[in-house]
Amino acid sequence: MKDDVKAPEQAHLRRALELAEGGRGRVSPNPLVGAVIVRDDEVIGEGFHAELGGLHAERAALADCRARGEEPAGATMYVTLEPCAHQGRQPPCVEAILEAGVARVVIASEDPSEKAAGRGPAILRDGGVEFAFASEAEATAARRLNQPFRKHARTGLPLVVLKMAMSLDGQTTTGPDDSPWISGPQSRDLVHTWRAESDAIAVGIGTALADDSLLTARIDGARQPKRVVFDSQARLPLDSQLLRTLDQAPVFVVAAPDAPGDRISALQGAGAEIIVASDLDSALRDLGRREVTSLFLEGGQTLASSFLSGDLIDESRTFIAPMLLGRQPNPVPRAGGDDREDSPGRESPRSETGPARLTALESSTAQVGEDTLITARYKEW
Repeated sequence: MKDDVKAPEQAHLRRALELAEGGRGRVSPNPLVGAVIVRDDEVIGEGFHAELGGLHAERAALADCRARGEEPAGATMYVTLEPCAHQGRQPPCVEAILEAGVARVVIASEDPSEKAAGRGPAILRDGGVEFAFASEAEATAARRLNQPFRKHARTGLPLVVLKMAMSLDGQTTTGPDDSPWISGPQSRDLVHTWRAESDAIAVGIGTALADDSLLTARIDGARQPKRVVFDSQARLPLDSQLLRTLDQAPVFVVAAPDAPGDRISALQGAGAEIIVASDLDSALRDLGRREVTSLFLEGGQTLASSFLSGDLIDESRTFIAPMLLGRQPNPVPRAGGDDREDSPGRESPRSETGPARLTALESSTAQVGEDTLITARYKEW
């Protein structure tokens, strides 16, 4: 049921949302969850899901409560996602809540996954625990906190975030004698944070050949994302940095069904995992089956255009650098055009029916060093 959650309770939900952020980049494919236990408007326990396989937020908050010498019986728990009722890497949280004697649970958002949706609240109700779903700002914030989890739960596909950097005159690459960077150092540092928060990074083969990048997160202790190259004809060099650093993170090569067999075999022999897909939808579905809930799309105008024409982009993050490079604007690949360099097949089956443009549901701007970052959200899950 919905509930008119008043100001003090809203503050506890906001605190639970803050706590949930502590697991970012460490709990996927699980969701980010935070929990706060309160009695007489005093916080007596807090917790969040800190690492995959570790305590869920509700159990962590109950453990913190007891560590403080407090008793959770009769208290209210505020949690950002409905408590789980199934056995996974951890036992069901509803069991712990019932055993602790918590009297009331305020939930910021529902769990859309098939194995969970609605089961937790129903078990709490049957066990005599009052529960309520928050509405408005806290509910929206809780849903947005877990967009990758929510999309994957509903569709089996990863959330796709497109990253771009360009000059004021629309250039996305510099000249041969210029610095290779358009965005500034603070922007590049932020990109490494985004990489660490993502399950996988994707580039097209054109970018992989031109840059020979590692595609890792240069952050000490960070979880390294999977690295994905859309490479229809399996042209990734065997001596590329990607294949020489498989000890840091796996590499997936997305190839077309007509890719030469000897190249496929050579890449497999070098340690790459091969995904054979005839279109982007199939490739994303395969990645989703491998528990990739978020895909950070970094390189290749052709690849970006193919994702756009297939209506596969959920969010974009664009750095605008305060410079003019003074050349003709980059040609923008036409939707449905020849994309053999960057995607699994010549044309995605959706390229004829997908949108030629996406209009953001909302957008925001922020200053990052000398650059302007424009973030746009196109879909809500």
